[in-house]
Amino acid sequence: MTQKLALVFPGQGSQTIGMLHDFIALDAEIAADVCAEASTALGYDIAKVIAQDATRLDQTEVTQPALLVAGVIAWRIWCTRNDVMPAFLAGHSLGEYTALVCAGALSLSAAVQLVAKRGALMQQAVAPGVGAMAAILGLDLATVENICVDVANTVGIVQVANINAPGQIVIAGVTAAVTAATEEAKAQGAKRAITLPVSVPSHCTLMRTAATEFMQDLMAIEWQAPRIPVVHNVDVKTHIGSDEICLALQQQLFNQVRWVETVEYFAQQGVTEIIECGPGKVLTGLNKRIAPQLLVQDYTQSISSADLKV
Repeated sequence: MTQKLALVFPGQGSQTIGMLHDFIALDAEIAADVCAEASTALGYDIAKVIAQDATRLDQTEVTQPALLVAGVIAWRIWCTRNDVMPAFLAGHSLGEYTALVCAGALSLSAAVQLVAKRGALMQQAVAPGVGAMAAILGLDLATVENICVDVANTVGIVQVANINAPGQIVIAGVTAAVTAATEEAKAQGAKRAITLPVSVPSHCTLMRTAATEFMQDLMAIEWQAPRIPVVHNVDVKTHIGSDEICLALQQQLFNQVRWVETVEYFAQQGVTEIIECGPGKVLTGLNKRIAPQLLVQDYTQSISSADLKV
């Protein structure tokens, strides 16, 4: 069987202090070059923040460029060790921006500034404590959607935000409604319903105001047609034109991350292997549950495999 690859990039939640350490060990020069370019664009030393400032790293306007930097470093190192280029790229939420940089759709400098602004607008859109997110484990999508509709009618905004894997769904909305929905999910048989440690209720209508303002920033970017197709979260489609890319990214802010459908799309297109390109193994676990028939690897496994082939 001919190898056909998809590389995927993680979103917020995968950040950790020192997350560049393994990448620096693999290729210190690439890591330094990416960090230098990003730091110049951001106006602060992103490598220093990632190495030692946990409080700042967890601020969403810093988390987002930091994860993008880590993903781009991982990608550039991967490219030096592999001859086969992926057929598709995708990213979970923030990771979609990393995928677009790696596909050549926008520059690294423009991207880190863009996602820093994205993070700031998201934080400004909802005051601390007003919004929340929770993971619902062990219920199907239809059940969770019905719970959200019922609670939204009586308590306040709550919606399905991330469809991460079968039986793993994230909801977002105003705190009281998210709390009510988690309690109802438990009552209807959820294995677990866990409030997530996030400051921003992403991928729900509370982000619509931020998305409206963010469109101006998206349209100001000098976009290029992606050299590798990027599958977008909001519609599970690839786009070439700048208007379509901007619209997909804007709408992503207040719509669902359709991750299950994204991985299923890879399989339908003949992808045989999915590699998580970046820090952590969050997507690797999800991808194995969605498509057990495919070879699914985290970054360390993929690099080890490449070294064995050399």
